[in-house]
Amino acid sequence: MSKKVVAVCACPVGAAHTYLAADKFTKAAEKAGFEVKVETQGLTGVEDELSEEDIEEADYVVLANEVPLEGEERFEDCEDKTIHCRIAELVHDSAGFIAENLV
Repeated sequence: MSKKVVAVCACPVGAAHTYLAADKFTKAAEKAGFEVKVETQGLTGVEDELSEEDIEEADYVVLANEVPLEGEERFEDCEDKTIHCRIAELVHDSAGFIAENLV
């Protein structure tokens, strides 16, 4: 059974870096054997919104945000499995981030 990871990506402008981080993280997580779902919060609003079930079933929750998240209260009860990081970490080295944090 593969492990599950969910993430939210949100940068100040909500354009390129948000989607680049989501794409790189998704590819690296899948390559590492994770089932992955990434929500983006950008110029076009919330896309691929994580459900309560997605969050509950996840082994890890990655919040990569430079701005306050919409619906941040959804993550209050899962602090023990939540990892906060900057968008740049996922853009520049998603594989390294996963190797270091998702064990």
